Order: sequence, then structure tokens, then C-alpha cells
Amino acid sequence: MQIAESLKQTKPYLFAEIDKKKNALKAQGVDVISLAIGDPDMPTPEHIVDAMAKAIKDPKNHQYPDYEGSFAYREAAATYMKRRFNVDVNPDTEVLALIGSKEGIAHIHTAFLNPGDYVLAPSIGYPVYSGGAIMQNGQVYYMPMNAENDFLADFDNVPEDVLAKAKIMFIGYPNNPTGAIAPVEYFDKAIAFCKEHDLLLVHDNAYCDLSFDGYVAPALLERPGAKDVAIEFFSLSKPYNMTGWRIAFATGNEMAIKALGTIKNNTDSGQFTAIQDAAIAALTGPQDCVAKMNEIYTQRRDLIIDALASIGLDVKAPKATIYIWAKVPEGYTSASFAEAMLEKAHVIVTPGSGYGPDGEGYIRISLTTPDDRILEAVRRMKEAMA
Repeated sequence: MQIAESLKQTKPYLFAEIDKKKNALKAQGVDVISLAIGDPDMPTPEHIVDAMAKAIKDPKNHQYPDYEGSFAYREAAATYMKRRFNVDVNPDTEVLALIGSKEGIAHIHTAFLNPGDYVLAPSIGYPVYSGGAIMQNGQVYYMPMNAENDFLADFDNVPEDVLAKAKIMFIGYPNNPTGAIAPVEYFDKAIAFCKEHDLLLVHDNAYCDLSFDGYVAPALLERPGAKDVAIEFFSLSKPYNMTGWRIAFATGNEMAIKALGTIKNNTDSGQFTAIQDAAIAALTGPQDCVAKMNEIYTQRRDLIIDALASIGLDVKAPKATIYIWAKVPEGYTSASFAEAMLEKAHVIVTPGSGYGPDGEGYIRISLTTPDDRILEAVRRMKEAMA
């Protein structure tokens, strides 16, 4: 048998490889501290779990779910968009339930990309932006991102021959992995650019509710004309500690939502309705749980920033997300520093090179580890570097 050529070009998923290394060490009895994967260590808030417990006992939820998501869930997503961003979206035609935003981002390529077409992806970004294109036999143009341009993906200099074959442009702010934020003027510029070049603009807004120091992240759909060209992805994974529940939604341009929905109803059968009922409780219920988590993440951010600075890593405090983006010490690459920390300190950090070409020279550290383990990890790192 022969696997598809596109699969041969697909690299193993970054965090799957990290998990393999972690599990191998744990099998040897090694105490491994992972600062890599952004998987919240705190439980899902109780009122959400209670809603799930009730919903799972309801026999009507034991049947196939609606392909596009229950109307009640889509209505809750629309309510969230109005409350949080003062954006009106039609739950019938402009909202789609997802089995996690990763699934939706992967499938949007299937809906819009033909073999040989280009995706414009940030040169530091969520791996699925580029990976989904490769699986569709598409091509990827990496828009430059660096500290000098505040990690805003630069689409001003995309070659004309690439633009002629481009179908989708991805951006995501607050940004994973850099923690960068974007001014609304950047969103306006991206909208105008995609209108001019007939591109679908995809905004990954999974971290909009995790922000610090008084910063409040906007939605792309707040901006004039966004619905003409854009679809925006929101996830319940991080703000409500629901990574394992696999629930998210997409909203925006009606044609894009319909196209993505068509791909989904031909490839999956939707998310378990009881999980959608729990997600309704998250989106429409009390939000003090999110505020509390932001307080905890702020404290952890400050703790890690101080600790990393004390061992000589160049790092700035982000205003959003659950990640620290730090320069590796001189003499290391992203991979060699991550490998050294794993072998010598038994601490897992994510090499920045795994997020794209401009990620080289950086590591990403997650805030989803208790304070005492963070301090122990940094102590080990300091020893290993000495």
C-alpha cells in the first residue's frame, strides 16, 4: 500500500512528538515537568460540569446531534458575540459548532483550497494553518513575523505570483505562540487587503478572553467590512478549562460558514449535544471564573518572567494568552536548547522552530503549571545551564 503524497509531506504534529518524549522519560521513572502544552491545570468550572451532568442524562441528547450544532448552542454563541464584542451574528446562517477550533481550522482548507493553491500563513503560528494546506496538496507562503514588526504578520510584500494563486490568509491575535497583540488598525488593513485580492481572511481568536494588565482583546468581526471576507474561530478550551471537551464555534461570512458546514456534514456527525449544552452554560453563565483564571495566569506570568530573566533569557511580559515567548541563550538553537532542557533538567519547553521559520531562536513556555512546579522547573534549568 502507498500513503498519499500530501501525507508524506506532513510533519508529525509538534505536540504529539513532545508527548512521546515525555512519556518515554516518565516510563523510566523520571520526574518530568512540562512547560510545553497549553493544557490548563485547573478544573472546568463547576457550573459547566453540572450542566453537563444534567444534559448527559437527557435521552434526547443520546441521538445524533444536529450537523451544524444545536440551535440553542449557536444562539448562545451569538449571545456571547453580542455581549463580549457588541457584534450581531445570525445563529441560523453565520454560526457553526465545531469539535474544537483545530478541527474547524483544518477543514477550512478543504472548503477553499484546490491543489497548488496558496495559503498565506504567519511565519510563526499555530501549525495547523500550514499543515492543513499541505494535506490539501496546497502551498504555503509564510508572511514574515519578528520582534521588529511586533510579531504582526507582514502581508505587504507577498509576491504577485503567489497572490494570483492564494485563497486564504490566516492571522491570530492574541497570538499563539508569541503572545503578541494586534491594534485594530492592523485588522482593518488585513480586511482591505483580502477584499482587494479576493481572499478568505481567517482569524483565530482562541485567546481573546485571556488577557492581563487591563487589556481587552477585540474581535476581527467588530471591524467594518469584516463579514464581507472573514470567518473567525472561537474556542471554549482555554477560557473555561475545557480542552478535553472539544467544543468551539466559527462565525462570520455566511458563504464561508456554509462551505465549512458542508465539509463537516460530509466528514463528521457533529459534537455530542450534551457537551453543547454544557458550552451554553459556559458562554451565557457567570464569567467570574474567567476573571479568576486571568488573575492566576497574571501571577504565573510575572513569576516566570522574573525567573527566566534571572537565568539570562531575553523575555517580555505578554498582555494576553497563556504563553511566554523567550529568546534562547546565545549558542543554542530552539531545538538544541529544548533538547538540553529535556535531557539535563527533565523540563519540557516547546522549540519556537516548530511554529514556523521565524520561530527559530525562541522557545514557548506555557503558564498552565502550578507555581511550585514552575519554580522547580526554572531551578533545574538554571542548574543545567550552569
